Amino acid sequence: MEALYASCAGLDVHKKTVVACVLRSVGSAVAIVQETRTFSTMTKGLEELAGWLVDREVSHVAMEATGVYWVRREVAAAIVSH
Repeated sequence: MEALYASCAGLDVHKKTVVACVLRSVGSAVAIVQETRTFSTMTKGLEELAGWLVDREVSHVAMEATGVYWVRREVAAAIVSH
């Protein structure tokens, strides 16, 4: 399978946490590295999430939430501000 993005992430938004999974190509895109980490939905946690995504040079993010949580807006705002 051909990689479309060098580094992308998927976020599963819950009431108290956000589970983030990053897939990124390494070297000549032969190897794909997967990292998963859980962050708090409090301001500090969302700032850590945004910094973690920036450090991994994530260019595209997809978010999923099973409920209607206010957090989705806050997560998006934290990511966009970085």
